[in-house]
Order: sequence, then C-alpha cells, then structure tokens
Amino acid sequence: MLFNSLVFIYVFLPVTIVLTLAFGRLDRRAAAAFLAAASFFFYGWWNPTYLWLLAASILFNYAVAIGIARSAIGASGRQRLLIIGIAGDLALLGYYKYADFLLSTVGAVTGAAVPHLGIVLPIGISFFTFTQIAFLVDTARGAAEEYDFVRYALFVTFFPHLLAGPLFHHKEMMPQFAAAETYRPKAENLSVGLTIFVIGLVKKVVLADGMAGFAAPLFDAAGAGAEPNLLQSWGGALAYTFQLYFDFSGYSDMAIGAARCVGILLPLNFNSPYKAANIIDFWRRWHMTLSRFLRDYLYVPLGGNRHGKGRRYLNLFLTMLLGGLWHGAAWTFVAWGALHGIYLCANHAWQALRRRIGFAPGGWGAGGRTCAVALTFLATVIGWVLFRATSFAAALRILAGMAGLNGTAGPESLFGVAYGAALYGGIDETLALAALALITFLAPNTQQFMAGFRPSLPGRAVTAKAARALQWSARPGWALAMAAALLLALSRMSGVSPFLYYQF
Repeated sequence: MLFNSLVFIYVFLPVTIVLTLAFGRLDRRAAAAFLAAASFFFYGWWNPTYLWLLAASILFNYAVAIGIARSAIGASGRQRLLIIGIAGDLALLGYYKYADFLLSTVGAVTGAAVPHLGIVLPIGISFFTFTQIAFLVDTARGAAEEYDFVRYALFVTFFPHLLAGPLFHHKEMMPQFAAAETYRPKAENLSVGLTIFVIGLVKKVVLADGMAGFAAPLFDAAGAGAEPNLLQSWGGALAYTFQLYFDFSGYSDMAIGAARCVGILLPLNFNSPYKAANIIDFWRRWHMTLSRFLRDYLYVPLGGNRHGKGRRYLNLFLTMLLGGLWHGAAWTFVAWGALHGIYLCANHAWQALRRRIGFAPGGWGAGGRTCAVALTFLATVIGWVLFRATSFAAALRILAGMAGLNGTAGPESLFGVAYGAALYGGIDETLALAALALITFLAPNTQQFMAGFRPSLPGRAVTAKAARALQWSARPGWALAMAAALLLALSRMSGVSPFLYYQF
C-alpha cells in the first residue's frame, strides 16, 4: 500500500486514526498494539507472504536484544550475541537484496551462464533491518532502556516509516509509544498532520510524477544506445533531479503528516538539500536519518577521524561506497556512492585548507554562497545520472551529452520539433524545470511553512520559520487552500506510481 493510493487516503489512514485514538481512550498499550497490528496490515497489503519475514526479523532481533541486555553472560558473551544478531540481519538483507546481483557479477566476470534466483525484494527490508541493527548496537552500548515487546514491534513496523524511512532511534520513538498523552485526541495533531500530508501528496503526484515523463525518455533512450545531445541530456538529467527531489520530499512530508495524525512526531529526514552550499551540508539535509545511521554505526566504528587524516578520508570514502551499495544492487549505485565519497573527501580537504590559510566561512559573501550552491547542485546532478542510469554505458552517453560531446541542439529544438527532440519536452519541459527550480531554491520548505506547530522532532537541522505571510495557521483561508491542493492531487491520481525509494 502506498501513501499516494486511494485505498490509503480514503480507507486505511482514516480508519487507523479513528481506531488508534479510540483504543487510546481505553488503554495506551492497547492503542500501541492496534497501531502495530495496523502497520503489519499495511505491510502485508503489498505481499502477505512476506509478513512472516518481517515477523521473524522482529522476533529474532528482540530475542537477541533481550539476551544482550539481561543475560548474565559477561561482556564477551554480549559481544558474541551482538555479532550473531548483526550477522543474521545482514545475511537476510544480503540474500534478498544482493544474491542475484552477486550471481550476475560472477557471470559477467567469468563468462559462465550463472542462473539467477529471481528473488523479489521485500519492501522496506533495508529500513526495518537497519533500524534493528541500530537497536542491537545501542543495547550493547547500554543506551537502550525500553524492551516492551509490543512497543518494540511498533518501533520496527510503524507504517509511516516502513516504505522509505526515516530510520528511527529508539530514544526518539519508544518514549512516544509509551506515553498516554500520545494517544489522546487533539485537533492540532489532526489539522497539522493532514496539512503536511496534503503538501507531500501534491509534491509527489503533481510535481514529481509530472517530471517523470520528461526524465524517463532520456534514460530509456540512452539505455538502448542513443547518444543524446546537449539539450536533451541536460533536460532529462535536470528533470530526474527534480523528480527525485520532490518524490522523496513528498514522501517524507506524507510520513511526518500521517504519523502526526496519530500523535507521533517523526525525525526530520529531508531539509531542502539543493540549497546546500557544499556536499557535507547536502548530506546533512538529504536522507538525514540515513546519514546519521552511516555516521554513527559505520563511519565511527571504522575509526572516524581518530587515526589521522589519511584514515579519516578512507573511512569517509568507504562509508559512502557502502552507502551507495545500500541504495541499490548495481555497480552504478556503487559508483555513485564512490563519487560522493570523493566529493566529501575533497570538501573536507578544502575546508581544512581554508582554515589553514585563515579564510573564514562566508568570506565570499552572498555572491560566493550562490556560486557554492550552484556548484554543489551541479555536482549532485552529475551524480544522479549514475544513480538513475541502467548501466555505465548509458550513464556515460548522457554525461558525454551533458559535456557537449554528442552535439548541441538548435533553437528549434527548444520547441520539440528537431530530430530526436522526443527526448526533450520542448517549451513545456523548459517551463516545468524553471517553475520547479524557483520552488526548490526560493520557496520555504514544509518545515518552515509549518514551523509554528512543531511539525517534526527537534534537531540541529530544523530550519527557521518562513515569512509571516507564508506561515500556516488553523484558519479558514488555509483550510480552503489545503482542500484545493488535495483536490488537485486527487485529480492527478489516475494511477498509482511507486516512490523512487520504494523497495530499497
């Protein structure tokens, strides 16, 4: 079941809200149990046969966590249990996500006809697996304190995060699941939650899906061997850049909004990343909870910056390399991760040099920041070509086109009439890209728009409020505006398009 489906909007979400609050009036544990059961139903809607996989993962990790926390087996015994737990989780993830990838790689290297297993990737497996790995590590560190099974099951399965994150920390969510206050009906929770959900729905079905028709032709043609020209390459690459941006931003808003409707605050996972002035800042704004996970549970255990500059850069690179592999079982994802690893190393090296020569941050003023944002955006667009392309050959054809090596397009191509112009949507695509660029770089984001009503859990990346005229309030004018936005989104839902982070 997807957030941008009619069954979710008309049936699942309202029924879940009503029954959660009804159970909450009786008993908070009953409300948590119902919400966990509803989350299992939400997951099983896609493919009921994988419910056993989710349940088995929860039971296994809960048993390991209890063993680590409560067994009198000493530090070495707890360490062995932690290794067993993490190994089990990674084995499950590796089989479903990477087995066919490894088999195809072996076949490509050896030339042998290696049969594929034809494994269907369960939705959300990366998210519920990483969430539980973090819980096991925190348990071994003595940082986890809540072990109620019902709340643990809800912590893993809570439906707003199950498809594409955010990745939870137990300390953020367990206290909320345990608090009676969470399940008490509040008009503010419903109005704020539904408003954020509608904003996310518009981003997804109007803005992101609207760009899909401009992005897909380029990547499909390049995958089939076409060599797109300069205009076609940049047009398709930018279309995908904005499609992915509003798709993920929309999903993040819908997740926060749906959770808020039942009284739960989620951590912020998306914070205007294209406004970042460098790649370090980009990764503090894009998939923020994944960046936090990679930092806390991969980069730091690898040694972080504790063993000299050379080791620090190696750890940064390895973290991003594995982060790329996490995004998808293909060498193009690995290359994308490696590219961002190089970006981060270069960015850290530049900052170190800047400090050494005494050049203060912001020393170039507003113009310098604009150039820095533009350069960061350009680097990100280049990376997305690798992320989206079906092969290295296809990515190289598009990148060659972006560099002008496949020729340019005359002015008539802007209007979609030149040879091969089907790869570029003409004036329609030009106007769409311009409009989305203005929204992306100049408009306040959802957190700024809703800042007066605590839209998400607080954190260092929560942005300032928008201008007063652009701040939402519980007034009839805003209610009418949101109703109109909802009708617009519903009118565009002729079919259900999956999220681009779906099945990661």
